[in-house]
Formats: sequence, structure tokens, C-alpha cells
Amino acid sequence: MSSRPSDGTRLASHGAASLTIEPADVAIIGAGVVGCAIARALALEGLSVVLIERGRDILSGASKANSAILHTGFDAPTGSVELRAMQAGYDEYLAIHESLNLPLWKTGAHVVAWTETEVAKLDAIVAKARANGVADVARIEVAELSRREPALARGALGAVQVPREFLIDPWSAPLAYALQAMAHGARVLRDAAVTAARFDGDGWVIETSRGMVRASVVVNAAGLFGDHVEALARTSPFAIRPRRGQFLVYDKPAAALMQSILLPVPNERTKGIVLCRTVYGNLLVGPTAEEVDERENATTTEDQLRMLREVAETRLPALRDIQITATYAGLRPATERQDYVVEAVPDRRWITACGIRSTGLTASLGVAAMVRALYASHFGPPRPVPTPHLIRMPNLAEDRPRGIDGPAPGAIICHCEGVTRREIEAALIGPLPAADLGGLKRRTRVMMGRCQGFYCAAQVAALAPKLVTP
Repeated sequence: MSSRPSDGTRLASHGAASLTIEPADVAIIGAGVVGCAIARALALEGLSVVLIERGRDILSGASKANSAILHTGFDAPTGSVELRAMQAGYDEYLAIHESLNLPLWKTGAHVVAWTETEVAKLDAIVAKARANGVADVARIEVAELSRREPALARGALGAVQVPREFLIDPWSAPLAYALQAMAHGARVLRDAAVTAARFDGDGWVIETSRGMVRASVVVNAAGLFGDHVEALARTSPFAIRPRRGQFLVYDKPAAALMQSILLPVPNERTKGIVLCRTVYGNLLVGPTAEEVDERENATTTEDQLRMLREVAETRLPALRDIQITATYAGLRPATERQDYVVEAVPDRRWITACGIRSTGLTASLGVAAMVRALYASHFGPPRPVPTPHLIRMPNLAEDRPRGIDGPAPGAIICHCEGVTRREIEAALIGPLPAADLGGLKRRTRVMMGRCQGFYCAAQVAALAPKLVTP
């Protein structure tokens, strides 16, 4: 086949300087949460890794927008790759989050039925959960639901309790995975659009907008462009069908209205609209599920945001008195399949990790473990590092002390979110500093509060002019 990709993989450069990259055991294309987790897993096996990202910073694609739920897999397709990845990822996150200083809010969840049709599905949800090995899922009475969630509107007809659905920090976790990979020698090449690739029988030469990368094996974790990247190695067996999810964020007082994650009764196409707190102290509503053609720019629409608000305020009437501070949208790399695509193409020295949809934050560590096993099976035995380096992330969650709470925190730049000058400066240095304004926000929470940067944008621009200036 031709080594030239389709037009979709020939993406614009941001003018970054060309680099010389030493040959690597593995090149991973895509530095979303899945790519970062894979880089960590393979680097901990002693492999030399290059993580290639077309965006200006990691998490610049599908991974930047999600509901931040650590899922048990209670409602995933039984026997699916997705379920196995989610449950393995869930277990590994529980095992490593304290060592990486990552938060875990043990909120639990409730699947709430509002119609008789939805009530009729609750027993099947419990049965599927138990088939999936999530044995503590159970139906509860409406009176018990009201006791647990007193702000919930009257009118619920039934509920299922899912005790081990938790909340996590969606941005610090993948950053920690990337940093731990880098501590073991991995290199992260950002602002590097893949423009072409050539397989010579022994390995790959990948041309990017920042230079050439040589690697023995390639892992495709390219998210929304996964099918385009897959075409570099073979006729792609799947097509990405982007699915847009829009979200509302209510101001801090809204979080006090809920204790658990409120889930809808899902249907065959989507998990539906979720109401949950965030570890940053807000209340999140979403996502929608809209099939779109766009792969790069996720935009919000007035009609869908209005619908989200109506749903939220119908279920939690007290939200009518609380301000919405932010709206945003994300794109998920769904495919025509009902499952993830995680497989090896041994004769092309290629591994695919694509079609990772809304459960990718939970599943990322599990997908990484699958990729690690595929590599060991087809390309060589592992040689794990004897003593992994630990990475301690700065805390962004509300349940533990943050930079502003420490001794002599210094100047506060973002008063809405309590972000100090010291925290912003720290995010601009180190092995993987913020490379754009979105990256700085995800590392610190700056400009993400009720004023959305109205009061602090000038100070942020003074501290990080290269990130703010187009």
C-alpha cells in the first residue's frame, strides 16, 4: 500500500522547529488519555517510547472533555473488550492513585427511572451488572433514593444503586501517566502532525511536522483520527464516526445539592444525560450524543444546551436558582462497531487501540495493559524496570489541601478557582510544561471559574504570553 496517508492525517503544523529523534522501540500516535496510559505501561516495561501528538499539548482532542467518572462497567456490553479494559483500568487506578497523588471521590451512583418504561428496564440493569461481575448493584426503593438525594425532584419511580461508581480528576491522571513515562525515558513530541509513514519490514519511519521518528513498532491511539492513521498500515477495518457531547457546568453552590452521581436509564446508543459533582467543586450536566462530521472543533448549540438545562432543572429543581458558569463540548471517537478496537497486526509491527469512547478515562489503563500484552506476545518479552519512579501530582481537587491552602501561598491570580501565581509558574516549567492555554487550564484550573478569566486573563497573559498570544 502507499505510505502516504489520506488528507485527514496531513494536518497543519504550528510552525514548530524540526527535531532529531533517536530510534525507539515504540512510537505511539496520539497523546490523549489512552496514548498517555500506553506510554506509561510500555516505558515501565523498559521499552524506549516516543509519544507523538498533533495538538499543541497532550489531551487536546477527545480526552479534554468528559464527565470524569471512574466506571465499574456495570452496564457495559458483557464479554466486550470495553468491559475488560474498563474493569482492569478501574482496578489499576485504585491501586496507583494514592502513589501518584490523584483524587478519588467515593460518591457512588444511582440509575434513576422516571417513566414506567424505564422502570421496566431496571431489573435487566441489575442482571447485566451481575453478569459483568459488579455484584453490589441493587434496586432500592424510591423512599430510600429520596433519603439519599433529598434535593431530587419528586416523581422518580425507581432506582438502582451502584455503590462503586466514583469521581476522579480527568486531567491530572493522564498527565501523571505521561510524566511517569517520561521519568523512564519516554519522549513526548507535541505539535507534531503525522504526514506520512513508511514500513520497511523491520520497523517504521514516521514523518511528522516536527521531524522524522523511527520506531520498531507503532501503536495507533489517534482517537478522532484513528481510522486515518490506521490507513498508514492497512485498509482500515473501522471508520471513526465522531459523536459530540455537550455539557453545562453549574456554579459551586450546586454541588451541595447532590451526594452521588445521578445516571439515567441508558439506551442502545448512549448512556444518556448524567448529573454529577466534579472534584473541582462544580456540578456537571451532560453529555448529549450527536453524530457529527467534524473531528476537530467541538461547538455548543443553543438548542442542546437549553435541553440540558431543562433536564437538569427538572431533576434538581433547586438548580433554577444557581448560575451556569460554563458550557463546553467534546467529540468522542465512536465507530460503527459496538466495541473498542484493540488488536495487533504482527506482520506490520503495528498495534491498534481505537474506537475508545466515553469510557476511555476509566479504560485507559486497561487498554494500556492489553497493548503491553500484545507487544509481549508478538514483538518481544517485557523487561520491566525494577523500581518505578513515582510522580506526585499537585492536587486540584476540593477535598484536600491545594496550593492556596499551604503556608505562604503567595499571590492569588485566579480568585474564582483559588489558583496562585506559584502554581501557574510551576505549570510552565518541568519536563512537560503547558504548551497552550488549554493545557495551562487543565494543569491549574486557572480561568475556569465563574468569571471564566474575565478578571485574571491579563495576569495570566503576563505570566504566559506565548500561550495566550495567537
